Amino acid sequence: MFIPGSWQKSSYSGEGDGNACLEIASSPTRTAVRDSKAPAFAALTFPTASFTAFVDALKDTGPRDPQE
Repeated sequence: MFIPGSWQKSSYSGEGDGNACLEIASSPTRTAVRDSKAPAFAALTFPTASFTAFVDALKDTGPRDPQE
């Protein structure tokens, strides 16, 4: 069972963004994701390789055209 240790929040989140974001905690094999506004609630966990591929795919897609 993966027990998250140190949670990290994006440096891009803050007061100007409504202070709403996700936090992540990683190990070599698992990555946990939780809501920063409700840290006591359950976290979702993913295999680290899958989560890394997901984030990389988001970076590759770039902004979407709202007209699409």
